[in-house]
Amino acid sequence: MQTKEQNLPNRWLVAIMGTLLQLCLGTVYAWSYFQNPIMAANQWSNAETAWTFSLAIFFLGLSAAWGGVKLPKLGPRRLAMSGGFLFGLGSLVAAYALSSQNLFLLWLGYGVIGGVGLGFGYVTPVATVAKWFPDKKGLITGMVVMGFGFGALVMSKVLAPLCMELTGGNLVLVFFYVGLIMLAITLPAGFFLVNPPAGYLPQGYIPPAVSAAQQISEDATVKQCIFSRKFAMMWTIFFFNIIAGIMFISFQSPLLQGLLKQTMDPAALSDPQVGAALAAAGATLIAASSLFNGIGRFFWGGLSDKIGRVQAFRLILGTQLVVFIALQFVNTPLIFSALVCYILLCYGGGFGSMPSFVLDIFGPKNMPVIYGAILTAWGCAGIVGPQIVAYLQDYFAQQAARYTFISASVILFLGLSIALALNNQKFIPGKGSIHSL
Repeated sequence: MQTKEQNLPNRWLVAIMGTLLQLCLGTVYAWSYFQNPIMAANQWSNAETAWTFSLAIFFLGLSAAWGGVKLPKLGPRRLAMSGGFLFGLGSLVAAYALSSQNLFLLWLGYGVIGGVGLGFGYVTPVATVAKWFPDKKGLITGMVVMGFGFGALVMSKVLAPLCMELTGGNLVLVFFYVGLIMLAITLPAGFFLVNPPAGYLPQGYIPPAVSAAQQISEDATVKQCIFSRKFAMMWTIFFFNIIAGIMFISFQSPLLQGLLKQTMDPAALSDPQVGAALAAAGATLIAASSLFNGIGRFFWGGLSDKIGRVQAFRLILGTQLVVFIALQFVNTPLIFSALVCYILLCYGGGFGSMPSFVLDIFGPKNMPVIYGAILTAWGCAGIVGPQIVAYLQDYFAQQAARYTFISASVILFLGLSIALALNNQKFIPGKGSIHSL
């Protein structure tokens, strides 16, 4: 059945607004821009400050799972606008927390409230836009989540520096203004997110025939899908890939600044201009790596359409493993930055490939719920990854970078081992049951 398109919204407008919403939510990935200034202003440790980011990602995963379940009932518009509102509110609460130097309130505001908003806002555009583009699944979901990857670029090179300059570096006002800006953009963007009518097909698109095995997978209950062997393997390789990347996202600026300090005269480090230059270098790395994070979602999402989802994850995990091993021997800031950008390219690739992976295996009917459940891997990785780095920074400052690279190498090796053990042919739509590997 093909629904007439005359009275339907332009599907590309829906995709663009979904991408814009993701762009705003993705500013959370610029947290490392604020990590050192917040620590310095409040005398908090690396671990204490990093818990803000960890909680935001953890509650993103939990709320995305809940949002995936409620999306069919609430509809994308209500859920997306709720997500945008909560994310903006989280920044406003964070501003008040910083004004009173209340760490727990910062965790509650930016971490819990903002994190719940992230989850509602993240899962909605991905699941909704995919329904409008059955003919371009990997490409379009890669485009939408690419917006999330670009969020850190906008925050670290445009929004945060502008707010810092206008406020004289007042973090309270910075978070207050950011919260207002997020509300002003995310609420209208969320309004445009609507589902296509039942039976919708783009003009000229003929869906492929559904095999018996694929029909069985699509007819499976949500419980059967979540407790299937395929779901478990998909969740696990996603989890390992996220841990490796998010370790850098939360601390890439401090790691680069630490490497740069090793090349400088210790006496010069007390110069305020040197401190400003180090912060600018960190912001540049955040911007560059976020660009690759966004491109990776688009690139790997499209490539996985051609080579298969499992094969894509093998390349993502395997090449990162080589890079992390190489990082242990790198002491040049430029080479370090280039390798970090590649890691973020692969990190984004996992997010660009997974929505289509879920569609392939479990079908469009269960996609919002299953994809939301898959995103709990993100929440768990958001706790594990940043806290590993924060612990190493606090207790092994001189060797923190090296130990971080070793930890990530072990994690990636485990993920790659699982991906190599899977049968790529059984993860092609219509091939094998949801339990076959």
